[in-house]
Amino acid sequence: MKAINRIIDRARARPGRVVLCEGDDPRVLQAALRATREGTAHILLVGERQRITQLAEDEAIDLGGMTLIDPADSPLAAGYAETLFRLREKKGMTLAQAQQEVLKPLVFANMMVRAGDADGSVAGAVHTTADVVRTAIQVIGTDPSFKLVSSFFLMMMCEPFHSLKGGLIFSDCGLVVEPNAEELSEIAMAAADSARTLLGEEPRVAMLSFSTSGSAKHAAVDKVTAAAERVKAMRPGLAIDGDVQLDAAIVAEIANRKLPESQVKGKANVLIFPNLEAGNIGYKLAERVGGAVAIGPLLQGLAKPANDLSRGCSSEDVFHVIAVTVVQAHEVAAKAGG
Repeated sequence: MKAINRIIDRARARPGRVVLCEGDDPRVLQAALRATREGTAHILLVGERQRITQLAEDEAIDLGGMTLIDPADSPLAAGYAETLFRLREKKGMTLAQAQQEVLKPLVFANMMVRAGDADGSVAGAVHTTADVVRTAIQVIGTDPSFKLVSSFFLMMMCEPFHSLKGGLIFSDCGLVVEPNAEELSEIAMAAADSARTLLGEEPRVAMLSFSTSGSAKHAAVDKVTAAAERVKAMRPGLAIDGDVQLDAAIVAEIANRKLPESQVKGKANVLIFPNLEAGNIGYKLAERVGGAVAIGPLLQGLAKPANDLSRGCSSEDVFHVIAVTVVQAHEVAAKAGG
């Protein structure tokens, strides 16, 4: 079974409340309809009521089973404004400004997640990544276990022509431009957790470089090596190789030859790229040349799930991210003892 199908099945077994703040986009409404009909999530649509209902009518989409919330007349808005004011007061926000901000569907949706009125949010079909990420950080906040928020793609290699089968985590391919060694180690640990949550496997992490085990000398290699050493110190039970070239990370025969002491042994399921340039090129090569399916960009390092979408996404992409968000919420609940 494909990894994404396992994720969907897990979401259906325990559907969570996912808030969507772009219900005036037909792709989002179509995904919401599918998620509702298939029992993947309880969908909360946040936005201007008239626009959403008009689009649903135009697209022949039944909103039954979904909850439609217009911030302009929601009784939740006043309390959310008070909370936002307390969060942002030291940054100069006034209560009047907070009252206006929570009327924005993206802010209101994230406030729902923070308050526990939703389990996770999905946005980005209309909003920019910068807006989605900034709002999530400001409103939901970061996971105390991590120092930064980063992103990853769930890459699906499930076609007959794929020699490498299954799901892989690629990180960071969409957010942190030039991480230093500490930031790179944070990305690696968050991505390992994402692999465990979404793939249902023990993570096997490859810290990618143009060098394998010191075969090249350069400051860029030193950064990757230092990041790997920090991860090893903080997660001593985690299988990790670094610095390691891509072929030694995913081909057992090459790993045996180039890196006989490898912990990953050429079977990495988490690939950590040294910077955003490499990550962006890497995932797009895998997708466009290698025929992989890329799900994301997904966010990691937040206190509660809030995921981004590409503005070029399809309704199926949105549906997949909804399912991922539900499973991420399961993990948050488990950590909280729920």
